[in-house]
Amino acid sequence: MSIEHNRRISRAAAALATVALLAMGLFGGAVSAKEYVIGMQCDRSGPTKPVGAYMCPGFHDYIKVFNKKNTIPGSTIRVMEIDHGYQVPRGIEAYERFKEAGAVSIALFGTPHTVSLTPKLTEDQILGTSPGFGSAAGANGEKFPFLFPLAASYWSQAASAVKFIQDNWKGAKQPKIAYMYYDNPAGREPFPIMDDLQKMLGFEMEKYAVPAPGIEMRPQVLDVTRKFKADWVMGQFFGRAPTVSLKEFARMGYPRDRMIGFVWAGGESDISVAGWEQSEGYYTIQFAWVGSSSKNLNQPILQEIAEVYKAEGKPAPEEMDVSVYYNRGVMAAAVHAESIRWAVGKYGEKITGKEVKEGMENVKNFALPGGFMAPVTMSGQDHEGGGAVRIFQVHNGGFRPATDWFVGYREVVMKHVAAGE
Repeated sequence: MSIEHNRRISRAAAALATVALLAMGLFGGAVSAKEYVIGMQCDRSGPTKPVGAYMCPGFHDYIKVFNKKNTIPGSTIRVMEIDHGYQVPRGIEAYERFKEAGAVSIALFGTPHTVSLTPKLTEDQILGTSPGFGSAAGANGEKFPFLFPLAASYWSQAASAVKFIQDNWKGAKQPKIAYMYYDNPAGREPFPIMDDLQKMLGFEMEKYAVPAPGIEMRPQVLDVTRKFKADWVMGQFFGRAPTVSLKEFARMGYPRDRMIGFVWAGGESDISVAGWEQSEGYYTIQFAWVGSSSKNLNQPILQEIAEVYKAEGKPAPEEMDVSVYYNRGVMAAAVHAESIRWAVGKYGEKITGKEVKEGMENVKNFALPGGFMAPVTMSGQDHEGGGAVRIFQVHNGGFRPATDWFVGYREVVMKHVAAGE
């Protein structure tokens, strides 16, 4: 046998030994004892790309910090992202790939995807989250055991918008409220809550449907401002519709500080296209902090993310500049990670979606420092997490907080959640 042959055998043996050490997590700590997979659906190429291009990086960046701090000692979380282009078949395919990879939780993206996948979540016992989209009835943990809306649903947003209007209305009688909405199931979903509140509080309301794609609403705006003469306008819009509404109401001279948009109607991109000066005074509902940026790291978690990038020789991510969506990604990732941490703490390394689901149901008053997100408290009955929101206002070319975190008419919302409608 030649010397060269012996050397080859020695090198092969050394390589095999190294692989074995890596597999056991004993080689310089380079590989963790356990890696937990979160499947993340994203739209980076379809119609909601302006959301996914910022929300998804926020999710990744929080997990970077979480792993860097060794929050689950000796273990890491890996985010497995798949771009579904906002197409349901691709979303279903992504789900199957997540399942095959052993994902213990899944961050869904899109209402139609959530509706299609909810039965599969229950069948496969893998939790899925739908912050700010999907069905509000999904908050009923008994009827939808593996679906977690995670943040204020359209029901909770509607209740909070009405409460904000009530708290800020100084008129001698109840205000006249116009509800303008993108004419699809998501736009119509708040109807039961608003109808109950209208009966309970006595305000006058008219509903105005705006047909897809939401780029023509001049007749509705004329009706709202000239015929109905609304004291307040609530907007449940998506895509290009928020920008169009702001422009149309500005054109009619309607005060923007009498307008409040739901969570998809107030991103930086919407305001910048409509014009920050033209949008001055406009209110938006949020469930994570907004108004920060890569140059204005005014939240502890954003500073931590920037430090991780700095250690890699990189500047803070530019995606931070679209804070409305980036910060939502951070918020969602934080709750996923906390649920996995809880499950590992109780059950040890070998956990599945079932244990992580229990972990999410045991998230209690969870938040990030600095008021970054609404405190989340889950239970087996409430998968929404409490439904708290915060109102921000367009001011001097940016956003400023107009309220602290609060909940609107929770008893009305929970009546519908309990019914599982």
